[in-house]
Amino acid sequence: MRLKDIEDATFASRSARYGAERKKKRRVRTILTSIVAVVLVATLGAGYYVFDLQRQFKEKSNILSLNLTTEQQEARPVKDPDDGSMNFLMIGVDHADEDAPSNSALQGAVSQRSDSMMLVHIPEDRSQIYVMSLVRDMYVDIPGYGKNKLNAAVSLGGVPLLLQTVEGMFDTKVDHIAMIDFDGFKELSTALGGVKVKNDIPFTAHDTDYFYPAGDITLEGDRALRFVRERKSFTNGDYQRVANQRKFIAAAAGQLLSKDTLSNPVKLYDIVDKVSPYLTFDDGLDAATMVGLGKQLSNVDPENMAMFTVPTAGTSTTADGQSIELADEAAISKIGKALQTDSMSEYLKENPPEEN
Repeated sequence: MRLKDIEDATFASRSARYGAERKKKRRVRTILTSIVAVVLVATLGAGYYVFDLQRQFKEKSNILSLNLTTEQQEARPVKDPDDGSMNFLMIGVDHADEDAPSNSALQGAVSQRSDSMMLVHIPEDRSQIYVMSLVRDMYVDIPGYGKNKLNAAVSLGGVPLLLQTVEGMFDTKVDHIAMIDFDGFKELSTALGGVKVKNDIPFTAHDTDYFYPAGDITLEGDRALRFVRERKSFTNGDYQRVANQRKFIAAAAGQLLSKDTLSNPVKLYDIVDKVSPYLTFDDGLDAATMVGLGKQLSNVDPENMAMFTVPTAGTSTTADGQSIELADEAAISKIGKALQTDSMSEYLKENPPEEN
């Protein structure tokens, strides 16, 4: 089974983005952490039937109970019962608080912020997967706290508050949540025996001795993680980083969903065994839902998934000196409408992303 089994428009202008300078150092994270969760779910959809991996995955992965209050539940957007589309909030983190499981640590306020956030939309006809990267420094309304960076929601109120914030932004209900720890990504690249990509620009990752020559290279573990995080080595910074992320995602998905992997029960078991402990899902995303969704998405090509960044309206600075990305309210409203009416394809035709 392939991602055919489951489940980046615009920052400001390119010239503005290239010239933008940050007053503070910002950690750069990749959307890959979240997409890995989607791809692994696809693999598991096949594995349940072929290799009986359901028990292994269920026992080792984590479950997140949101525990929203009645008032919070009632404040969530209402989804049309006839709407068969699905929305996933995908979250990537470095680690949860020490001495606490990742799922429980992120149920309330925690001393960390999410490094990667994406909203994934799967239309009712299951013809495509739309992956919308959410800029972590986007200045938005956080329920009960006022304006702040999007990723501050996690440190203020855990995943439940992030869920409420994203739903409020788009006035659209999120059906499920999936989270992956960065260590899980490293484990995946190792379990695959490395991920082979064609590198366009030779570079040495900032503050490391990791050199990436031009041409075909194999990425594994920390070296793979630094490849998709790096931006300081490039004149066009974030844009090259995004290009490298997409390249890596396509290669990793291709290898993970290849016949060589899916027809090898030992290798597939090793992937599930190593990566599952770093995955957390909401308590409504059970095995039956994953398998059923995987079968419905059998015609989606992982290399042709629609991936774009939710637009921002340029860079600014808060009164206390924080560098922020201004939210593009008009674009967010359009995306929200497209989500509500299951018309993301039409939105992208009318608003093609600059990042290609």
